[in-house]
Amino acid sequence: MKRDGRSIRTMNQGAPDGRGQRGPRGAGADPTRDIAFDIVQGVLEHRRMLETSLDQSPAARGADARDRAAAHRLAATVLRHLGTAGMVLEPFLKKEPPLPVRTVLLIGVAQILFLDTPAHAAVGTAVSLARRRGLTPFAGLVNAVLRRVAQAGVGALDGLDQDRLDVPPWLWGAWGGLARPIAEALGREAPLDLTMRPGAECPPGADLLPTGTARLPAGTRVVELPGYAEGAFWVQDAAASLPARLLAARPGERIADLCAAPGGKTAQLAFAGAEVTAIEREPGRMARLHENLARLGLTERVATVLGDATTWRPDALLDGVLLDAPCSATGTARRHPDVLWIKRPRDLQALTEGQDRLLAAARDMLRPGGRLVYAVCSLQPEEGPERARAAEAMGLVPDPFSAEELAMLPEALTPEGWLRTHPALWAGIGGMDGFFAARFRRP
Repeated sequence: MKRDGRSIRTMNQGAPDGRGQRGPRGAGADPTRDIAFDIVQGVLEHRRMLETSLDQSPAARGADARDRAAAHRLAATVLRHLGTAGMVLEPFLKKEPPLPVRTVLLIGVAQILFLDTPAHAAVGTAVSLARRRGLTPFAGLVNAVLRRVAQAGVGALDGLDQDRLDVPPWLWGAWGGLARPIAEALGREAPLDLTMRPGAECPPGADLLPTGTARLPAGTRVVELPGYAEGAFWVQDAAASLPARLLAARPGERIADLCAAPGGKTAQLAFAGAEVTAIEREPGRMARLHENLARLGLTERVATVLGDATTWRPDALLDGVLLDAPCSATGTARRHPDVLWIKRPRDLQALTEGQDRLLAAARDMLRPGGRLVYAVCSLQPEEGPERARAAEAMGLVPDPFSAEELAMLPEALTPEGWLRTHPALWAGIGGMDGFFAARFRRP
């Protein structure tokens, strides 16, 4: 059985029954589960991303950081095990309940089977949640069903193919022979990965990976680490750190980072000594980029442009372009399990069309001999190999990655000289996100 570890009760630091009783909501309030309910509903009913649903949660307004973090983790656990939890409920339901009731039940199952929440607390808080959400007529159903799940315990999972249940069929089919190892990796909470500022010391307890990434256990609160406020590091998955490295920016080179937020790759390029222009079209994401650059002390070293990278052009042709293109983001499902349930096969056409427009724009920004690294945090072939071939059709010349460049991760080098990572790589030490990257030069 795949379990996600620490108890939601201990994260709440509330009453012994698991109810957080701090803040303006008064006695009996449970901000963790109220926020988690809003998040799961936002994902399942409105196909909103987990982070967006958290930001828009009425229950999250005024909640403290610990309640928000605990709610985020609870909601992510529900989404990580969504198919399995639904199958666990099936024998105990005579008919499908309304979605809000199902959401309450899913939260209860996640606590009972995949977190260390005591069964009585999981059942009691679920019943209370149902009542607070105007679902009092269903409170008895919630109580009865979750009590039966608790009685069954881990036996409720017997005979279930959890890996397959927790991945939508269209993604399972697209991933081919890697589907099961990827699914196994997605069932585990991702660790915290940090890219270190040159010369900075790793936080205490961090493991240094072959890529140079500092890795800490899942659930580590980054803002509480020594060096965070001073800009000693930034959050960046080990795989996400590779595309900027493979662009191999040199001091003084003029580089554009397209679709730059939240800024990890921008920071890598700037610390390499390049003259970086970071382009981002979303004002909210640009604000986050500015915050991160300020914390890292890079505000004066990076030019930022709020605009559309498909139409923006530099004053003079560039030495290099890094294009980490908007995509389905299925490679990030370890950290963002919502992407499995909000994306649809039909979404890929619009995404790949946008990627082709960005590739053409990036080509036109380059001087002759200038290089482009195209990357996506996707596991879908339409957004990786097929776009690399489209780039060749646009006149870009392949510049394959060498075995020496990927000596720290040789299994990620494809026969074509592309980079392909997936969550099952380095599974024994916490895995990594799924990324595709290819490098080109303009003739």
